[in-house]
Amino acid sequence: MTPRTTSTQRERVFAFLKSRGMARLSELIAEGVTAATVSRLEREGAIVRLARGLYQLPDASIDAHHTLAEAAKLVPKGVICLTSALAYYELTDQIPAKVWIAIGPNDWRPKFLYPPARFAHFPSAHLQTGVEHHTIDGVDVRIFGIAKTIADLFRYRRIVGVNVALEGLREALRKKKVTPAQIAKFASDARVWKTMEPYVSALTADG
Repeated sequence: MTPRTTSTQRERVFAFLKSRGMARLSELIAEGVTAATVSRLEREGAIVRLARGLYQLPDASIDAHHTLAEAAKLVPKGVICLTSALAYYELTDQIPAKVWIAIGPNDWRPKFLYPPARFAHFPSAHLQTGVEHHTIDGVDVRIFGIAKTIADLFRYRRIVGVNVALEGLREALRKKKVTPAQIAKFASDARVWKTMEPYVSALTADG
């Protein structure tokens, strides 16, 4: 490989990471960069390996929700959900120890050490609704919207805890992030509206 070719590949890596925030090895290879060049840049400290096959520039600005961007890169078909989504929207004081990621009912759970993650198998129909796109550190991150997240918290309340679900519902209504009607729609789809309705009515009456 000639020095010019190596230099060109380096430039491609830097340009890609500057525009995207972080990149998977497969994405860099698709840009015409060899795995050897990526390894060389990592050894030099020119790029940083965040997880297996995931890289960014060492001086990249870090968003408070950086781990969500990393998770989105590692599980591109997944959707950030449950407590992790609630924390993203600042509707809970809890800081989840692991990133909650929704995947399809028959999807394999990807294996990686960082960021720590927990996977929830969602029915295919529930995985396609209420998805929003948010840009974090240059990465397009799929996150369930607030109303959908609250309904899911009640659907998975035995796992995440009833208190977390109630906190999310209370804060979302208090901050006027969603309307009762929006919550009712997703709660009905998740078949938890009968459980949620008394809480929604009480919180709305108090407001």
